Amino acid sequence: MKTAHDLVTEAKSTVREIPLDQAESAIRNANIVLDVRETEEFAAGHLPGAIHASRGLLEFKLSSSPDLSSRGLSFVLYCKTSGRAALAAKVMHEMGYRNVISIAGGFDAWVAAGKPVVKPQRPSFE
Repeated sequence: MKTAHDLVTEAKSTVREIPLDQAESAIRNANIVLDVRETEEFAAGHLPGAIHASRGLLEFKLSSSPDLSSRGLSFVLYCKTSGRAALAAKVMHEMGYRNVISIAGGFDAWVAAGKPVVKPQRPSFE
């Protein structure tokens, strides 16, 4: 029986994962930066320009969004530490997406390197 760790290790062996020092260049060249963390994680802060599709609903969001349907789009994926992004990238490859990469170390590595983070402001009603 496989564990979650086994599945992530297997996924990482089949997808393209880039080191953090290549992430900004990859993001500039990507059509879409996709955050596959949970909604609360995304709302607490995310990479500039990222859109959200949690890992649990990814296949459904991709299938129901015309803007994301082209298999030729280039995607950069990330999650908290890179496990969910690797699983998501593997599924996207299985769905026929050809240009999908994930960021090694994920959001935590991005923040630790002092890279920019967007934190949405909640409206003040005062």
